[in-house]
Amino acid sequence: MVTAHPLLQPSALPFELPPFADIAVEHHRPALEQGMAEQAAEVEAIASSTEPPTFANTVEALERSGELLDRVSAVFFHLVSCDGDDELRALAEELSPRLSEHRDSIMLDRRLFARVDELHTRLDELDLDPESAELVRRYHRDMVQAGAALDEAAQQRLREINATTARLTSQFQKRVLHDTKDRAVVVDDVAQLDGLDEAAVATAAAAAAARGLEGRWLLTCTNFTNHPMLARLHDRGLRQRLLQAQEARGTEGENDTSDLVLELVALRAERAALLGYPDHASAVTATATAGSPAAVRARFDPMAAVVAERVRREQEVLQEEVDRHCAETGVASFPLQAWDWAYYTERVRARRYDLDLAALRPWFEADRVLRDGVFRAAELVYGLTFTEREDLQGHRDEVRVFEVHDADGSTLGLYLLDLYTRDTKNGGAWMNALVPQNRLRGQRAVVSNNLNVVPPPPGEPTLLSLTEVTTLFHEFGHALHGLLSDVTYPTFSGTAVPRDFVEFPSQVNEMWIQHPQVLPGYARHVETGEPLPPQVVQRLAEAATFNQGFATAENLASALLDQEWHSLPAGTRVDSVPEFEREALRRIGLDNPVVPPRYHTSYFAHAFAGGYDARYYSYLWSEVLDADTVAWFEEQQAAAPEGDLAVLRASGDHFRAELLSRGSSRDPMESYRAFRGRDPEERPLLARRGLLEEDRTA
Repeated sequence: MVTAHPLLQPSALPFELPPFADIAVEHHRPALEQGMAEQAAEVEAIASSTEPPTFANTVEALERSGELLDRVSAVFFHLVSCDGDDELRALAEELSPRLSEHRDSIMLDRRLFARVDELHTRLDELDLDPESAELVRRYHRDMVQAGAALDEAAQQRLREINATTARLTSQFQKRVLHDTKDRAVVVDDVAQLDGLDEAAVATAAAAAAARGLEGRWLLTCTNFTNHPMLARLHDRGLRQRLLQAQEARGTEGENDTSDLVLELVALRAERAALLGYPDHASAVTATATAGSPAAVRARFDPMAAVVAERVRREQEVLQEEVDRHCAETGVASFPLQAWDWAYYTERVRARRYDLDLAALRPWFEADRVLRDGVFRAAELVYGLTFTEREDLQGHRDEVRVFEVHDADGSTLGLYLLDLYTRDTKNGGAWMNALVPQNRLRGQRAVVSNNLNVVPPPPGEPTLLSLTEVTTLFHEFGHALHGLLSDVTYPTFSGTAVPRDFVEFPSQVNEMWIQHPQVLPGYARHVETGEPLPPQVVQRLAEAATFNQGFATAENLASALLDQEWHSLPAGTRVDSVPEFEREALRRIGLDNPVVPPRYHTSYFAHAFAGGYDARYYSYLWSEVLDADTVAWFEEQQAAAPEGDLAVLRASGDHFRAELLSRGSSRDPMESYRAFRGRDPEERPLLARRGLLEEDRTA
């Protein structure tokens, strides 16, 4: 290996920020291969040692191993998700099975497991600090879950399943990404775009020109089912085309994902059976805070029935709006369809609350939202400040880099923001930890937020929708979880918590969007600087539960659809993906064709490529904790004199100390109880979504 290779030694940049400018596609393979070789040698030395196992020579040594592999794989998969061209994605598809095999070689090593098992058996005798003791328990649990206690034949089959699964998930992501690009809707007549503002029309023209379609307009598909433009487009035929393009992804031709779905579901069920579980959902939830699929269904099946009734009532209101609108315009009425829901929802919202969400975009200029909203809230609640580092470079020129300082002036790490959509970027929004905070390796956090905001025309400001504002605050909650981590071991750092807990801190961070100490600072008109009028703020609060039947139904349908797929026992035959989905939604009670799930199976990347298999329920599950936490913050502020920012900081410091800083260094629900003083209660969530009994009978 040449010493000039940019990935083979720790970065010399501040906080070990990867030297993105020096990294080329050809650097990844040799770096990953060397990383695997180095860790294999390190683990072999541990497993073959003739010394009696100790915490230092076994568990801590395992935790120290693979530093090179951890570093280069973090960079590699970050680039695949944020800027993955065909060459990089092909490399990911090739190398993912090898990385899976490498991990299996460690987790299934019987010699290594024997040493860990002995320490686990003698844990009470080892006199370890709580975090070190938890590390022993974690390695033991994870090795058992990986199959370390199985016989050789079962282990070999597990290796085959894991390698194949890694390849299939990579293929699923690639096909969905390609189909999302290919199914963009081409518009020939600008009149069809009536309802969109000038910036959106100009962006559509630029998107078309970028694909050689000068003089036309291109509406690109989004990650989830219901496209944001459905709320604004007056042309019903174009709305139908757009939604049908969204829903058709992954269903035809070379990008059809059906074969991948069926093979992944079968392999996951077989793997669960090898490990002694009745199905994949049981294997997954065993190490989550839920504990079992039964606990998931016990919470959400009754909610599905309530939500279905709420949706029915919302649908009746929207049908009345359709009839009214058609009478006003002199055309024949029609039954409400899925592509009409968002459009007529906005008409009802405007009529009922005098509120046009699309018209609010000029008050949400992206840089002001970031600095005077997202960053300001973090300063008020946690004492953090942010300094832009224009001397540091992210993976693209448009990526911004900020140094993050604590209240005492010390530096916590770096925050990167990649705001804009592009064809090489995965859909949706997420956080990556490029460098996890930990004391073992002396590393401070480097985290990246990634969104998919459509860039404005050249020279124009970036204006966000309220949904995009919410997404930015949400993803920054994940970033805070990483930046405020204060643990010894990388395994426990930041967002390395169960999937049904990881969304909780990010959802909590959404509470500051309309907080009276935050909103006036960032919600200012891009041209006049005038704040968002108080009456609009009031109407936003009044409309908080509006359309929540729909919003809950589309999320809950996807969550329970995910459970249905992954509750199939090994050997179950499924002949048709669409038919299975239809029957599953019917069983769930959310089979209303006017309210499609947030993700249909064919492009459900969370479940079939994104690590949320049998875990998509996590968003709603975490929201129970989130709503209960928001209620606690509100109680603290209500008991304090008006405008007392010291109470806000004290509340934030308590949340940080007992929860955000802990990662998974202790059981996350222990952290919740230490923060809240009790287990979470469900009532605040039901109240937030308008699903309490008194709301249902009103």
